Amino acid sequence: MHESRREFLRQAGAATVAAGLAAGRAAGANETIRLGVIGTGNRGGQLIDALRPHQDAEIVALCDVYQPHLDKWAAKLDGKPKLFQDFRQLLEQKDVDAVVIATPDHWHAAQTIMACNAGKDVYIEKPLSLTIHEGRRMVEVARATNRVVQMGIHRRSSGMYARLAQQVREGLIGKVTVARCYRIENMWPKGMGRGADAAPPAGLDWNLWLGPSPERPYHDTIAPYKFRWWKAYSSQLGNWGVHFIDVIRWMMNEEAPEAVAALGGRFAVDDDRDIPDTMEVTWQLPSGALALFGQYEASGNPAMRRGYVEFRGTKGTLYVDDTGYEILPESGGQFQDKKPRMEAVEEKSGEGDLTVAHLRNFLDCVKSRALPNADVEIGHRSTTFSHLGNIALATRSVIEWDGKAERITNNEQANSLLHYEYRAPWTLG
Repeated sequence: MHESRREFLRQAGAATVAAGLAAGRAAGANETIRLGVIGTGNRGGQLIDALRPHQDAEIVALCDVYQPHLDKWAAKLDGKPKLFQDFRQLLEQKDVDAVVIATPDHWHAAQTIMACNAGKDVYIEKPLSLTIHEGRRMVEVARATNRVVQMGIHRRSSGMYARLAQQVREGLIGKVTVARCYRIENMWPKGMGRGADAAPPAGLDWNLWLGPSPERPYHDTIAPYKFRWWKAYSSQLGNWGVHFIDVIRWMMNEEAPEAVAALGGRFAVDDDRDIPDTMEVTWQLPSGALALFGQYEASGNPAMRRGYVEFRGTKGTLYVDDTGYEILPESGGQFQDKKPRMEAVEEKSGEGDLTVAHLRNFLDCVKSRALPNADVEIGHRSTTFSHLGNIALATRSVIEWDGKAERITNNEQANSLLHYEYRAPWTLG
């Protein structure tokens, strides 16, 4: 999001303090925020742990469609929170001020919207949504209800990344023409394996797990975790890509791409997935640059010198991850002066757990009613990059994107992939 727009939204958020507090329980600066956690499996459990250092956060309710997950965390939290299998019952609780949602991607939109309409602020895990249409609707409802909605891209709460973003925009490494990021994991030969349709395991409400997605039999390479490799519920471009794409978008001050192309397929891994094991996406950016994401799940060696993201500038190349960053100077090439164009730089980060910091920002914004570091609009714009990459792959086309209208302009059929029909009774109301 451009800085002027971001500042406008921050001011608008501050201006709605009174309206926001009127819609829910007002929390003073030192008052405890009472939280419900929806989804207590892998990432949900990590978020519960990351809430523990915050003395003003109290987990009063837990929800999961899989009873063993609830039992595990009920024991760890000494049986204090109320337990629910149906999130709608949790949202009815008057003593819940805000919710932390860490459910599969296909649930993010409906649960966030219902939470906002119930007067709860929301910390929602990435990616923001399963479709672009869902993401825009989430922004609309968050604004209409004056709710604080933070997406879990925790690098947005890093001082190091924030400083680098400002410096890169100011020309630290010159004009950036290429930025790259990857998801690399050697899952050859059997990947997540092959399973079969079967009865759900004891304690799992499979119908509620499916939610708005099409009805189908339980399959043991879908739930409770392996949904990441099924396009009806997620994708690795959404799961991993959105983290690093957000860093690229942030540092290069980009809101939306102009064009997107993608190629890939299941080339080597023999498992149940219906997403690629090998994939490359290229986004062309309005500033005159390319952003690239590679999903390599049949080979595990590094694709870059180091780091999560590489920024190739005319003066130097930046490599950054959560431990720090390094800049390699550029020297002049053909017909150019050969001397180095800047000094080499290497810095280590002294920051702690960024998820803890990101939750701190969310809790502070619940109290102040300011927009959080990864506000829902920011989350939507970054998640849109991921969805457009998947749409380009599905249509095997170069798609042109109008970021203002949020429509594909050169392939009307591709616009049908901006959303899907929800299974009754679920809606985006």
